[in-house]
Amino acid sequence: MAVWARLKARAGEGPGGGGGRRWRWAAGTSAVLVALGVGGWVLFERARPYLHGSGCEVRTASGKMPLDLDQGANASTIAAVAFRKQLPERAVVIAYATALQESHIRNLPGGDRDSVGMFQQRPSQGWGSPDKLRDPVQSTSKFFDALVKVKDYLDRDLHDAAQRVQRSADGRAYAQHESDGKLLARAFTGREPATARCWYPPDDKIARHRPEAIREMRRAFGGRLQVDAPAAAGAAPAWDAVRVVNARAGWAVASWLVTHARTYGLAEIRYNGRHWRADDGHDGWTKDADAPTDHVIVR
Repeated sequence: MAVWARLKARAGEGPGGGGGRRWRWAAGTSAVLVALGVGGWVLFERARPYLHGSGCEVRTASGKMPLDLDQGANASTIAAVAFRKQLPERAVVIAYATALQESHIRNLPGGDRDSVGMFQQRPSQGWGSPDKLRDPVQSTSKFFDALVKVKDYLDRDLHDAAQRVQRSADGRAYAQHESDGKLLARAFTGREPATARCWYPPDDKIARHRPEAIREMRRAFGGRLQVDAPAAAGAAPAWDAVRVVNARAGWAVASWLVTHARTYGLAEIRYNGRHWRADDGHDGWTKDADAPTDHVIVR
């Protein structure tokens, strides 16, 4: 009987058997692993916004293109000025190819001889004062004003149309940027929805300056953009709503706001069933069933 009792205990059938100890050890180990897994996931979620650094990306059916925050803001401004001037997408493609060649879409403080700005326009050649040419809205406006004076510019090869505006040393160089120009135009003119995203670490945020953002947006897009705000007795409204006439205009506005979010401390953009949040900027545009189709909401 004593032998049978010992065998039974070894098999874990008794209350003091080793099997019970093994079960408790396994259960304890599982609990620790689960706790570690949950803790690791929480830490990852908290760290994730910092892991991506900062930047923008355009992703369309024809490809994708990385941009830094300044490039993203400048690219969306080019499309906005074209919207104000009611220019066709081909004009925007030419502008992008030109800016890519001249400055990589950066608002350069200087350049060859007295060239400045995105398009490296020269004050000595009558383009305007250096201060105006360093303003992306004004330099883009001047580029388009010169482009539309080129006879049949829409039917010319891109490098030919661009060179007739720029008068650079080698106008053929603009041609190499045509495909990238088309990609950017598809995103920032709103041809393809929800294709531009930007992100930056949470500790890189600044105080919100939404009224300034709205003024700058309207300066770029023009007075045709109407902005509504909710009634807020005795307090500033929590958000603004930019009225848009169609989806293409709406996505052009939404993209401009996303690429300028860091500059003006914008927290969230909502439009046409999607939203973008600064806290999760790298995730891009996520679903939002309540986001309106006739207004772009900006917080």
